[in-house]
Amino acid sequence: MSLTRTVRRRHDRDESTASRDSIFTRSAAMLILSVCAVYVLVPVWWLVVAATKNRSQFTGTNPLWFADVALADNIRALFAYDNGVFVRWMLNSVAYTGGAALFGTLLAAMCGYALAKYRFPGRETLFNVVLGGVLVPATALALPLFLIFSYVGATNTFWSVFLPSLVNPFGVYLAQIYARASVPDDLLEAARIDGSGEVRTFFTVAGRLMFPGLVTIFLFHFVAVWNSFLLPLIMLGDQRLFPVTLGLYTWNTQINQIPELRGLVLVGALLSVAPLIVAFLSLERFWRNGLATGALK
Repeated sequence: MSLTRTVRRRHDRDESTASRDSIFTRSAAMLILSVCAVYVLVPVWWLVVAATKNRSQFTGTNPLWFADVALADNIRALFAYDNGVFVRWMLNSVAYTGGAALFGTLLAAMCGYALAKYRFPGRETLFNVVLGGVLVPATALALPLFLIFSYVGATNTFWSVFLPSLVNPFGVYLAQIYARASVPDDLLEAARIDGSGEVRTFFTVAGRLMFPGLVTIFLFHFVAVWNSFLLPLIMLGDQRLFPVTLGLYTWNTQINQIPELRGLVLVGALLSVAPLIVAFLSLERFWRNGLATGALK
C-alpha cells in the first residue's frame, strides 16, 4: 500500500509540474504573439486614424485617435487631384499585378509540375538554378533588366514592368513541392492510358489537385508585384504608367513643396492596401489549405 501511495504521489507531482510548465509555455507564447500583433497593427491603426483627419487636425490632435472624421472628403479630394491621376495609378497596379500574378502562377505551376513529374537530363541542375533564382535579390536584377529593355527600346512601357513580373522562381519551387505532394503518379498514368494528352492531363487532373497550392502561389505573387517599387522606378518615366506604389512615392517627395499632398499620401496609402485585403479574405480558405499541403510535404 505504501508503495502504491508513493507512486501516486510521484504521478500527481509530475502532472502538476507538467501542468505548470504547460501554462508557462502558453503564457509566454501568447505574450510574444501579443507583442508581435501590437507591433504590426499599431502602424495600420495610425494610418486609418490619420486618413480620417484634415490637414490641421493631423498635427494638432492625438495621433492614435479620431478627431472629426473627414474620410469621405479626403477620398474625394484624392480622386480629384491632378485630374484623377491616383485612380489611374490604381488601375495600372491592378493591370500589372492581376495579369502578372495570374499568368505567373500558371507558368510557375507548369514549370513546377514538369520538374516534379518528368524525368529528363539536367532536371536536378535546372531545379538548382531555380533555387538560385530564389536567393538572388530583385535589386541585383534591376540594372540588367533595364539594360535589356533599353537595348530593345521597351523602357517606359507597360511591358517593361509586366514581363519581368511574370517570373517567379519561388512560385516554381512551391509548385514543384505541391505537385509531388498532391498529384499521384498512378493517376497520371491512368489518364495517359485513357488517351489524355500531357496538356489536357495537366489542366484537368494535376491542375485541379494542385489548386489550393496554386492559390497560395498566386497570393504570394500578387503581394510581391503589388508592392513592387524598384522595377517601376527604374523602368518608367511617364507618370501615366506609374503603379500606385511609385505614384505615392513621387507625391511623398514633393510634400515640402506642396504640403497638401501629405493628407493625400496617407489616404492613398490606406486605399492601396484594400486590394490586398480583399484578395486575402476572398482566397483565405484555399490559402490555408495550400500552406497545409506544403507543410505536410
